Amino acid sequence: MTVVDSSRSTMESYLQALLTRGGFADYLSDDVALEIIGSGQSAHGRAEVAGLIRYVHEEAFDATAKLKSLVVESHSAALEADFVGRHTAEFAGIPAAGRRVRVPYSVHYDLTTGGQVSALRIYGLGDGLFHALTA
Repeated sequence: MTVVDSSRSTMESYLQALLTRGGFADYLSDDVALEIIGSGQSAHGRAEVAGLIRYVHEEAFDATAKLKSLVVESHSAALEADFVGRHTAEFAGIPAAGRRVRVPYSVHYDLTTGGQVSALRIYGLGDGLFHALTA
C-alpha cells in the first residue's frame, strides 16, 4: 500500500466514524490541533479537539457534513462539504432557535506517517454559521 493509499484509508475511516457519530477521535493524534479560521477558536489535544467537533455537530447543532469532495495526498487531505442541520443550543452567544442551516465549508488536514490526523484547519464554517443564524 502506498502512502497516499494509506492516507486515503485513514481519511475515509475517520469521515465514516465522524458521520456516524462514532469513534472518530481514534484517528486523531495525541497532539492534534484544530483551528476554525477567522473565528479565533482553536483546540489542542485529542480530547479537546474531539470535544469541540462533537459540540458543534451534536450539541450546538444536530448536524452532519454532506461531503462534496475529498482530495488526499501523502500527508495531507482537503474536503469540501456542507454543514447541514438544526441549531439546538447556544453557539457563539446566539441562543438556540431551532433554525435550520446549510453552510458550505472546507477542512484541510495534516496527516502523520502513522495514519493519524495531526491538524485540522476549518475554513468558512464559523463565519457561515454566524451569518446563517443572524441573517
